[in-house]
Amino acid sequence: MRFSLPVLLIVLSLMAGCANDPRLGRGTLYLTETGATAAIPDRGRADFDTVSYWDGDGISGAPSVVIRLSEQRAYFFKGGQLVGVSSISTGREGFGTPAGNFKIIQKDKDHVSSRFGDYVDPQTGAIIKKDADRNIDPLPKGAKFDGAKMPFFMRIVGGTGMHEGFLPGVPASHGCIRMPSFMAEAFFRNVSNGTPVRIIP
Repeated sequence: MRFSLPVLLIVLSLMAGCANDPRLGRGTLYLTETGATAAIPDRGRADFDTVSYWDGDGISGAPSVVIRLSEQRAYFFKGGQLVGVSSISTGREGFGTPAGNFKIIQKDKDHVSSRFGDYVDPQTGAIIKKDADRNIDPLPKGAKFDGAKMPFFMRIVGGTGMHEGFLPGVPASHGCIRMPSFMAEAFFRNVSNGTPVRIIP
């Protein structure tokens, strides 16, 4: 089949346009809920984060979350379709994040830990003991407890939940699943009590 020059130019320009379309051909391979791989385009990521990605707005379907501890990644699905991936930091040695099948049992946008935080001087606010564990560290005389802030907290089991927090690139929490702010907010908006969460070693 032969094309006229104008038709050939249009076809070539369309092909070139598709090749440059960020929705096609570019992206990172991620594990799907069933273990297969799927390409997710790079748009929507924060400049500082080469992993986290959210594309779930406007997509319907029952939400579910899969957390892979060995990868330090959380995967968000709607109706079985992958719509978001987040880098995470889970429990460090001695404070492991539990594996198993769970559900969201509480949401608290402005959660503050009742166990972990700092002991501070109530007059000056100066930290007397940083990273205190109220179950282990006695309260110094005259000090008060200032609980760690855990914005967009999504409780999974016991004291463990997903929330905004510091990500050093390794497991570093007391068991919670820390996420970048924009991902914690996206997950928080899209889960409800009863949303399944599967944590895989």
